[in-house]
Amino acid sequence: MYETGDAPFKPPATPPISGASSLPCVCVQRPAEKRAFVVLGTLACVAVPGATASRAMRIAALYDIHGNLPALDAVLAEVDLLDVDAIVVGGDVVPGPMPAETVARLRDLGDRAHFVMGNGDREVIDAFDAGPAAADAEEWRFSPFTAWAAARLDRADRDVLAGFAAVVRLEVDDLGPTLFCHGSPRSDTEMITALTPPGRLGPMLEDVAEQVVVCGHTHHQFALELDGRRVLNAGSVGMPYQGAAAAFWLLLGPEAELRRTDYDVEGALETLRATGAPDVDEVMLRQSLVDPVTADEVARYFEDAAAREDGAAR
Repeated sequence: MYETGDAPFKPPATPPISGASSLPCVCVQRPAEKRAFVVLGTLACVAVPGATASRAMRIAALYDIHGNLPALDAVLAEVDLLDVDAIVVGGDVVPGPMPAETVARLRDLGDRAHFVMGNGDREVIDAFDAGPAAADAEEWRFSPFTAWAAARLDRADRDVLAGFAAVVRLEVDDLGPTLFCHGSPRSDTEMITALTPPGRLGPMLEDVAEQVVVCGHTHHQFALELDGRRVLNAGSVGMPYQGAAAAFWLLLGPEAELRRTDYDVEGALETLRATGAPDVDEVMLRQSLVDPVTADEVARYFEDAAAREDGAAR
């Protein structure tokens, strides 16, 4: 669960609205005997203005995994069925219930993987470097979860996270130069949502040359357009705020496809809870996979939080 300021996200008492209802058509379905975690893939295609005709790369963008290895495995199984040249992991690989296992799985991707630093990754690195004593002194309610994840990494895992880049720039098939960031192009904690107004979005894009920007951090998929530039949120693989318990990601080239991968969520919950991660239901699972909040609810919450922060900064 994300927390902004002093108040954790609490969904309003409204009926659940499936965030998946806007994602039409079944795109990929594996044979039943091979499905395991993967059940199907759904997509929504997003038109991107100013697309180029030159051949570049087809890219899968996987964001906000948060140590949910079953979800990651499901998405990677689907990615393997597609003609993907590269995978961009867009930050917040950790913290989560299976941090070391998730880092190891991503290391196995080899040179085709590119990594963006998320605020969660950065905080786990800081917790690893500070050690258990410093974590015990922290009063932030999510510090035990972050410290627990850090304690399950070895030095090699920590160094992998530390090698992540602030942003990644790649040429995408038919879409052209694309910038991948975590929060916004200028900050891994800045929040962009489906409801972000032009007056708040514009300054975030002032120094960006690319026509397509891919972000994450707020855990819900959307597409925004401002002055001919497209901003896409890939959603969250492991901790979605999408109104549905599934894994959400983005496929780029030749179009932009907001994708959903269904998997054995009940089995995953059992696996993730068995790790002993502290307060894992309250911190991570309840609002994403047990009783999922909708994209609209979380967008409104984060926009309100951003408005409060902007007001406090003036």
